Amino acid sequence: MARDRFTPDFDPDCGDALLTSARHDIVIGRWQGLRDLLRATGADWLSRGHRTRLLAQACAGSTTVESWLAAEPHSADALVLHAATETVRAFTLAIAAGRGVPIDRERIDTAVLACLRATDAWPEDPTPWVSLISAARLYPAGVRRRELARWWDELHRRDPYSVEGHLQVLHYYSARWHGSHGLMYDFARDAAGVAPPGCALPVLVQYARVEEFRHTLDSAKGQQAAVGLGQHWNHDGAVGDVRRTWHRWIAGRDDAFVAPAELRDLNHLAHAACHAGTTDIASAVLRMLGRRATRTPWSYLGDPARQLTRWHRDLGLTRGDGQ
Repeated sequence: MARDRFTPDFDPDCGDALLTSARHDIVIGRWQGLRDLLRATGADWLSRGHRTRLLAQACAGSTTVESWLAAEPHSADALVLHAATETVRAFTLAIAAGRGVPIDRERIDTAVLACLRATDAWPEDPTPWVSLISAARLYPAGVRRRELARWWDELHRRDPYSVEGHLQVLHYYSARWHGSHGLMYDFARDAAGVAPPGCALPVLVQYARVEEFRHTLDSAKGQQAAVGLGQHWNHDGAVGDVRRTWHRWIAGRDDAFVAPAELRDLNHLAHAACHAGTTDIASAVLRMLGRRATRTPWSYLGDPARQLTRWHRDLGLTRGDGQ
């Protein structure tokens, strides 16, 4: 990378130009672009999950997906996107209600039923199972262990190395939702341990560390939180986790190409490597990313653009702004 001034590119679509075009259609209420995009994506589960997740976020405040369903009620793609959109809407209500305030159970049931309908539309597709596990978090007491295990088995059978699917289970098992830090880390490390070389699942440990940080800040107050998190990112265990993720995931890859769906994962590794003091890994990952960036997890420690600019400058990758 040239040592020039650095400005991160926080493209919400992570460089997926076809997705950007389809999202523009949502603004004008046109559903045909969504249909064409998901049809072209086909059974590329990594891209399909990424595109469905971001399209659902864009569709949640409109009736575009309902218009598509009205026109093509048996479309598997429309049903899968509708399920993801209903899940986003349920989470939006939960956020608006406030932490610890349950939302109407019928609203959660609506999302779950949409997900179950979508699983029948294209039986091989793992995407609606990801949405289903995500929606399960919203029930005040979660779901029965047997039910969650069944849904997880269905997802795992279709896409055993789905980072997004594993991430939804990780969140479910977190202390913020229906588990504990220990249960969350155990799940992340178990998944990392069975992942083949070049698979991104080891980065789940970095997601878990971010989740623990956020939960501790939310639960503690003032100096108590600051003291408790003093070495959260750079103790021996955190450093070892960064190196293991690097060796299992990145060092095992055949090439350095970063797909749009991987951008968030790679930013989590870059963030962890920077704060763990593993400068060799941090430099290598930031070079892979170039200017492409996601606001999370950087935003949890301040302004993401300023942080990324500072790390690029401190690691000697660029001159940084103002130099």
